[in-house]
Amino acid sequence: MLREQLTYVEEKINNACIKSGRNREEVTLIAVSKTKPTEILQEAYNLGIRIFGENKVQELTQKYELLPKDIQWHFIGHLQTNKVKYIVDKVAMIHSVDSIKLAEAIEKEAAKKDCIVRILVEVNVAQEESKFGISEEEVLPFIEKVSKFKHIKVEGLMTIAPFVENPEENRPIFSKLHQLSVDINEKNIDNVNVSILSMGMTNDYEVAIEEGATFVRVGTGIFGHRNYSKNA
Repeated sequence: MLREQLTYVEEKINNACIKSGRNREEVTLIAVSKTKPTEILQEAYNLGIRIFGENKVQELTQKYELLPKDIQWHFIGHLQTNKVKYIVDKVAMIHSVDSIKLAEAIEKEAAKKDCIVRILVEVNVAQEESKFGISEEEVLPFIEKVSKFKHIKVEGLMTIAPFVENPEENRPIFSKLHQLSVDINEKNIDNVNVSILSMGMTNDYEVAIEEGATFVRVGTGIFGHRNYSKNA
């Protein structure tokens, strides 16, 4: 079943790229594997998946030890400062940096382990009180501060759009994040190249791709049978 679901997701990504005149290579699929057992991840790995997204530090570190070392782990959940030390040298990217305090903790731990941590700035475009992320207005000054850290590389923006029945409702949110990235890049800030847009999940990743997403985070669409049947 996993093979069929991956094929289905891949077809939808391809179709969205064709529709928006983009190359398939511009979009990276992150298989959101939170709560899934290592056996399922290994099965996905055997089918060619190399990029997984986790939102709990303990779960990521456990899977990191048990699964092949050529996997790229992306941390996509809210990250507490006291947990940073466990993952800075294990993740390919942290998607959810949303405070100077967290950025400082990442800088401190990365300096200890002599590594550069690639990060995305989480933006609460929809202004939902239940979601983490900084406001659009805060993004530029935030990035200007973080760009001075020697062990952090700001590579893009991330947002979590609301769950909606009609994915079209989230199009303006994705469009805003894309425009924000364009505006930031025009500032030519040292140590900053906002080339990655992590936006779009199982329910709306096609619309996100049409609006410029370079990373889509798909969990249920890959690992969840019920969601696949419903969409299919």
